[in-house]
Amino acid sequence: MSMDQRNIIARLQQEILPLQGFKPVSLDAAADVRLGPMDRTFPNRRFPTGAVHEFLSSAPEQSAATAGFVSAIAGMLMQKGGVGIWIGCRRTIFPPALKAFGIDPQRMLFVDLLQEKELLWVMEEALRTEGLAAVICESPGLDFTASRRLQLAVEKSRVTGFVLRHTNRSPGTVACVTRWRITPLPSRTEEGMPGIGFLRWNVSLLKVRNGQPGSWDMEWREGSFRGIVPDLKSLSGEQRRKTG
Repeated sequence: MSMDQRNIIARLQQEILPLQGFKPVSLDAAADVRLGPMDRTFPNRRFPTGAVHEFLSSAPEQSAATAGFVSAIAGMLMQKGGVGIWIGCRRTIFPPALKAFGIDPQRMLFVDLLQEKELLWVMEEALRTEGLAAVICESPGLDFTASRRLQLAVEKSRVTGFVLRHTNRSPGTVACVTRWRITPLPSRTEEGMPGIGFLRWNVSLLKVRNGQPGSWDMEWREGSFRGIVPDLKSLSGEQRRKTG
């Protein structure tokens, strides 16, 4: 492929991105979210802000891991001001625990509803509110029509939304720009140090528009995401050869 052909393809990709819900990254928001080795998989090599992200879980431990992972991203979005909204029918997050992700619990507004059918409506209204840093909603249900309404809302307000879905059903097709599954991994303490180690997850990016899905082992350390380097001592002989 010639250089001219590569330039044409790159230009077409940039023209297609706004049609898929990705807006140009402003200088003010350029450093909002960093996901370590995952950054290169996203369009423009940056986590898509001003978009709606879907997270799937099918077990309580996955739901807890997902809440922690999303809280870390929300903390980065809230660093430059603004507040977040957490919507649900059965609050599963412990507000003081948000401090571990750089979030002052007083800057996270919790909306506790009685009926699940109200969740996505409240989320849509929140996403229309300019100035919010993040809107998180624990909703097991989400279809294409509802997700499209959420995506249209953020394209005007530039708020970033997260739908946390705990369900064993097939997730179906939705209009969210990404789909994820977060699985907890055992933490590991520093050698010779007592206590609990840093939070660790297996992060599976199942779908991303105009990006590259994949799976990574990640760690939350000192306020940032870091990729986990495999411990060669714990690998089999064949695995060691693959990792070099």
